[in-house]
Amino acid sequence: MTLTGEILIGGKALRGQNGEILGVDAASGNKLPVSFGGATSQDLEQAAALAWDAFPIYRETSLEDRAAFLETIAQNILDIGDTLVERAMAETGLPKGRIEGERGRTVGQLRLFATEVRSGKFQELRFDAADPERKPAAKPDLRLRNIAIGPVAVFGASNFPLAFSVAGGDTASALAAGCPVIVKAHSAHPGTSELVGRAVQKAVADCGLPVGTFALLFDSGREIGQGLVADHRIRAVGFTGSRVGGTALMKIASERKQPIPVYAEMSSINPVILFPNALKNRGAAIGTAFAASLTLGAGQFCTNPGLILAVEGEGLDAFISAASEALSKAPAQTMLTGGICKAYTSGVEKLGSHGKVKKLAEGVAGEATQGRAAFFETTGADFIAHHELQDEVFGAAGLLVRCKDTAELQAVLDALEGQLTVALHVDEADNAQAKTLLPTLELLAGRILVNGFGTGVEVSPAMVHGGPYPSTSDGRSTSVGTLAIYRFLRPVCYQDLPAALLPAALA
Repeated sequence: MTLTGEILIGGKALRGQNGEILGVDAASGNKLPVSFGGATSQDLEQAAALAWDAFPIYRETSLEDRAAFLETIAQNILDIGDTLVERAMAETGLPKGRIEGERGRTVGQLRLFATEVRSGKFQELRFDAADPERKPAAKPDLRLRNIAIGPVAVFGASNFPLAFSVAGGDTASALAAGCPVIVKAHSAHPGTSELVGRAVQKAVADCGLPVGTFALLFDSGREIGQGLVADHRIRAVGFTGSRVGGTALMKIASERKQPIPVYAEMSSINPVILFPNALKNRGAAIGTAFAASLTLGAGQFCTNPGLILAVEGEGLDAFISAASEALSKAPAQTMLTGGICKAYTSGVEKLGSHGKVKKLAEGVAGEATQGRAAFFETTGADFIAHHELQDEVFGAAGLLVRCKDTAELQAVLDALEGQLTVALHVDEADNAQAKTLLPTLELLAGRILVNGFGTGVEVSPAMVHGGPYPSTSDGRSTSVGTLAIYRFLRPVCYQDLPAALLPAALA
């Protein structure tokens, strides 16, 4: 498959005339072949109009046809072969194994949603039979089903060029729900986006679906992204990125004549709580494992363990020593973009210069495009007093909070913002204490895990990848797992409709 730098609308490819986007080799900073034309407001209008025209047809496709469409996308992505892997590696600096694994996850979640669609469970069909004899008033015939909400705008994520981008979880779940999708490609990986976008566009044609079912737009600034959210035909938004970006889109959506939901995954520092017996018995081992998780993928995961909470006691020094030793040997790693690397370096410098923070360790220095691991320490009282210490530093930076007792640990937890994950490191003797914290942790995060770190997100029916604000804009939802489909559905009740008017699923 040859890259052309074109946007994809209405089953066709055309050159955008609104500025230019260039792919950049993440490791060297050099420009990559092929320039990509930014979409114009006219391109946006065409894509939105076609999506709206496609919606009434696509939302009523049979479950089998919709499932087959998702599976066709998955196969088309695989059929791109090494071309996709090589371009994604160049644009992100991520190693081959990571990209191949992410491709497998992307294909896997498309197939998982195909299975969910075939089951029909997401429709949540409900039937309440009429009772004309009920007194004092007859009971009507009531039937309910979930329907697709409408065309969805999806914003590609910088840190997952496949699994959270053009054909990632937001797109897969929206298409599964019966919603046409318009993707605003991330400017950091335009070539990867075009390759996957063409695979989706081909699947639309292969399956005989309306041409407006899918579109891919490049944006040389912010005009197209903001315009998508403001367009009256767009009925929901999926976004993964910064808190600044997410809240900006939420503001646009809330100020529309008809406000719409924005499902934004934004920021999380994913606290890890070290309990006394676990620390005493295996503090050093936990420290080494923490260092490995913190530096995985240069720390560029939304579930990266950026905060460690522990009460003073036996084993804490062993944890710190082991983590510091491992991190001091960690090589610097290429980050996704120069901008992300610059922001990470700035965040680390800000932490290091904070009057209430002590540096414990830093990794091996590297090139200008590489991030260097960093580990810091503060006290529970200082963490509570200085809210800025909660700011996410996107990369391999961790902050240890030393608490003087369990009461201070509880106070730190109470002061935290919403999180995607909370990890507990416990031995059996810690279970009673851990259980007392569970009510607090359930209100704090979308996923609670034991004796591990949140960096592995399983794509499964029981997964929740979401949490209270600001980890996500709507803590009632998830962007990973089959539950994600419900973001793009709404219930409709049908009262006393004759059989001739009922939707087929309710007849």
